[in-house]
Amino acid sequence: MLYFFALVLLSLSLWIGNSAISLFLGISLALICKVPDDFFTKKYGSKILQTGIVFLGGSLSLGTVYETNSDFFLWISFYVLVAFGAVIFLGKILGVSEKLSFLLASGTAVCGGTAIASVAPTIRAQPEDLTTAITIVFLLNAIAVLFFPLSNSLLDLGDRQFGAWAALAIHDTASVVGAASSVSEISVEVAATLKVARTIWIVPLVIFSAWIYRSKNESFGLPIFVVFFILATVLNSVFQPNEITTDYLKLINRICLLIGLFCIGTQISKESLSQLKFKPIALASIVWLAIIPTSLILVLNI
Repeated sequence: MLYFFALVLLSLSLWIGNSAISLFLGISLALICKVPDDFFTKKYGSKILQTGIVFLGGSLSLGTVYETNSDFFLWISFYVLVAFGAVIFLGKILGVSEKLSFLLASGTAVCGGTAIASVAPTIRAQPEDLTTAITIVFLLNAIAVLFFPLSNSLLDLGDRQFGAWAALAIHDTASVVGAASSVSEISVEVAATLKVARTIWIVPLVIFSAWIYRSKNESFGLPIFVVFFILATVLNSVFQPNEITTDYLKLINRICLLIGLFCIGTQISKESLSQLKFKPIALASIVWLAIIPTSLILVLNI
């Protein structure tokens, strides 16, 4: 019966296609049913997540992203580094755990849930930290999809300006596109294109996090899946596969991430959920509230 419920909820998570919902459905299974330690979701969840990261690397071309975003690339890179550092610094002041701060910094600076899910295995994050980070980012994204289009009626930004602002200030790609789609097709094109420049930072982020959090018996510090991730990115940059191939790689990545997050969710307990505290929420919210106006000023002056 447990296998039946697991497959039904897993199928539902794939059909919906939202990373946060996949995680929550996995948590629901863990709260409703007692999931044994040898259940397939606990045995293979991390491996599936790592496989998704490799396919993500195969869909990223460094050269193409730079060419597409040449006007904004340096500014976006500066923004990513500053936002990441701000979360880490403020996390220490507020007393948020190091790994949870790292996950929140990854999601805030790069690309929300995808970055969090990609970094979590490399830093060996606890399931409760992953849950906390994705939950907070999911809530902020939901607010952004509603807030940004409404605020534009007051700001009266141009289509390109709004698209650039959404790409800089909103975490997840889906939410960026969702907010921009309420303005115009031009906003969507600009937002999606510039968001890719933030997403590409997953490459150095995964490498950096794997090295920083390497175990004592790892001299170089890169797990095997990170090595494959780098190799896939290099191959994509060299051969530059056509759009159809890239779309398939992105689809496989998306499926693996959804399945992996569902499996991670089954490792959560009521006790770990009760540990969701105010400080991590305050940390992510304060930095985001600073990002919104500063990114707007940046967009207006470029």
